[in-house]
Amino acid sequence: MNITGQSKKKIAVTTLGCKVNQFESAAFLSELALREVELVPFSSPAEVYIINTCAVTARAGAQSRQLIRQALRTNPEARLIVTGCYAQIAAQDILDIADSPICIVGNSCKHRLVDVALADRHCDLEMHLGDIAGHKEICPLAVTSFGARTRAYLKVQDGCNSFCSYCIVPYARGRSRSLAPDKVVAQAAIFAEQGYKEQVLTGIHLGQYGQDLDPRTSLRELLAQILTRNLPVRYRLSSLEPTEITDEILSLMAESPAIMPYLHIPLQSGDDQILQRMNRRYSAATFAKVVEDSVARLPDAAIGVDVLVGFPGEDEGAFRNTYSLIESLPVSYLHVFPYSRRPGTPAASMADQVAKADKDERVALLRDLDHKKRTGFYQSHLGSIRQILVERRKKGCLLRGYTGNYIPVSFEGDNALVNQLVTVRLEELIADGVLGRVVT
Repeated sequence: MNITGQSKKKIAVTTLGCKVNQFESAAFLSELALREVELVPFSSPAEVYIINTCAVTARAGAQSRQLIRQALRTNPEARLIVTGCYAQIAAQDILDIADSPICIVGNSCKHRLVDVALADRHCDLEMHLGDIAGHKEICPLAVTSFGARTRAYLKVQDGCNSFCSYCIVPYARGRSRSLAPDKVVAQAAIFAEQGYKEQVLTGIHLGQYGQDLDPRTSLRELLAQILTRNLPVRYRLSSLEPTEITDEILSLMAESPAIMPYLHIPLQSGDDQILQRMNRRYSAATFAKVVEDSVARLPDAAIGVDVLVGFPGEDEGAFRNTYSLIESLPVSYLHVFPYSRRPGTPAASMADQVAKADKDERVALLRDLDHKKRTGFYQSHLGSIRQILVERRKKGCLLRGYTGNYIPVSFEGDNALVNQLVTVRLEELIADGVLGRVVT
């Protein structure tokens, strides 16, 4: 009971999509924790449901609609708040789902979401969308806790100026906007004080960080400024475009033990004509050089690659160019996605759409290649001694965590080691990574 003698309002929050969405939902939860409310699982009856949606694929949009229907079934009388990218681009589709009142909060108005959620008035046809395309400042959100995770996501940038032909995100997130360096450093310090041993700098287009600020700055300068605080934290970078992995970034990573040797670099296609149709601003040869330069500067680095399979016009020769390029490069793992039409993007109306059967076959081939690359990368590190950030205990008896270069390692140990850095020898390949042993 609260001081008024009334029971606390029950609030449920769920999140789809990227690390940026995860950070933003953590901001909602941080603010809600300061209010007289009770946070409950999304599957439970609640008086308010908050759904942070995704729209990066048609499937993500479908999942967003499913969650809305689930909340309405669980409590038809609940106040329903829908935010995120699907809410930004498909507000009318959301309103058409049910007769019940739904509040829609756009990406540029997320700092107002908790007030909207806790308002007493009805939210029938209430929409807080804003002009996302014209928004010039990043939505101000602060996070005091990232839940029970050992790794916190630190959002430093939002939006994208690139307009790849398959991507809805610039329409849902607006133009690139950066968080001021002093606010980034302050948020990093809060996470460190809360005991998070690892922080992932993330954004919709992280490599564009600082280009919109006055004075203009860069991701490299931001990293250098964070490192001056000497926080007891190890840092990771989320996805960076090939053209944004500069000598300056690589040099800083090589010099600083606090920045983990890990890069995730979207390729999407290894065929130059398909890259042009995608409106990607590099060639296959440029991508190859970036990977090779990265491994030369950071020999232990994990290099992850995104691949989009079956883009319109991708024939067998174009796919083989992609496969051969990846096969030839020292990449560590792949994230493979079949292309699906996203209404509102130029690619959706392109000719030469690829048949589903062909996409499925190509996805399977690349996922086999992913298995070979992962296994080979893990194998190459057997016998080495690494610092593991312990995340949790697996089902059964083993602890599990990740090396700096993102190798999943399982080993025996006490529960007291969770969220601690532990020195482990990597000894044996297992189905989901590597088996290790604590070095004392």
